[in-house]
Amino acid sequence: MGFGYVCPRSIPLKIMNIFSSAAVAAPTATVPQCVSRRQGFRSATTRLRDGNSSVEPPSSSSTTYHDHYQAHSAKQDTAVVSEEDSTSDPQAGEASRPNTSYQDQGSEQGEEYETEEQLQARILTAALEFVPLHGWSLEAIAAGTETLGLSSASTGMFPNGAGDLVLHFITQCNSQLIEILTEQHKQVQLGQAEPKKTADFLRDAVETRLRMYIPYIESWPQGMSILLLPHNIPDSLKHLSSMVDDIWYYAGDRSTDMNWYTKRAALTGIYNTTELVMLQDTSPDFQDTWNFLENRIHDVVNMATTAKQVQSTGEAVVQGLLGAAITVSFTLCSSVLITLLPSYAVILKCNNEDIKGAVCII
Repeated sequence: MGFGYVCPRSIPLKIMNIFSSAAVAAPTATVPQCVSRRQGFRSATTRLRDGNSSVEPPSSSSTTYHDHYQAHSAKQDTAVVSEEDSTSDPQAGEASRPNTSYQDQGSEQGEEYETEEQLQARILTAALEFVPLHGWSLEAIAAGTETLGLSSASTGMFPNGAGDLVLHFITQCNSQLIEILTEQHKQVQLGQAEPKKTADFLRDAVETRLRMYIPYIESWPQGMSILLLPHNIPDSLKHLSSMVDDIWYYAGDRSTDMNWYTKRAALTGIYNTTELVMLQDTSPDFQDTWNFLENRIHDVVNMATTAKQVQSTGEAVVQGLLGAAITVSFTLCSSVLITLLPSYAVILKCNNEDIKGAVCII
């Protein structure tokens, strides 16, 4: 097919359009077909002429769509690679995932759960700072809750009131004493300190424990009266016996006989009397109290030594008395037998064989 092909039927139409202003009616079915063919040839010619030239750049809308398609494909490829990596290494996949647990619970992620007992201990520890001002009372506990940013209504957690505060203080002091004694025991075992005599160890341990009352010495009589209330006596005695037992244990006592009870009873009496002396002591640094304590410790040690001496002396005396009694009994029996033997012989003289048998039996 040639590029210059023209429909023969269209030539009369061009001539008539040039020379005449009126349009000539043409067959309705032929003219549109020629026009459409001519337009098709022109468009084909244009495409063939521009075939060797560069393709026109796409419009802005097509470029934007192409870029978006490439970006979306890149994201899909990245997601596929990450899924493959997580599948091959489950631990890495879990590590790359954001941990969304507890993020909506007030930054509670990573925080340990606090029990009711731990909260009570925090409140009571904070309340000890206000004991010199408010004494051993609910007011001190309420002041402690306010310092922690809690409501004063938190005092309802302590049904025993001031008793809970005093018992918490006793428990805290005993725990501190055990830590000190444990550290001293470790130093002795490692050779970093010389072991103390029993009397010196007991004196230092009791003095260390009583010195914990000094910051609250003005209000401690009130604390002692609270401990003597009927519902607080069991816990008070439990803490006291536990403290005395710990002191004797770190002093090296491993007795399992009656000495176990006598030693702890003696130390309990020394501790209680020294505590009462301390409340009335006005000497510098409670020096009179420590002198009293030292004297009582030495009295107990001397009494124990004397008891051992008496025990050993008593055992010797008892053994001597038993030996003398046995000797006297044997001598007395021999004398009686010698005295009674002729009488038996006279009684049994009727028969010589009987006398011989009786003598043999005696």
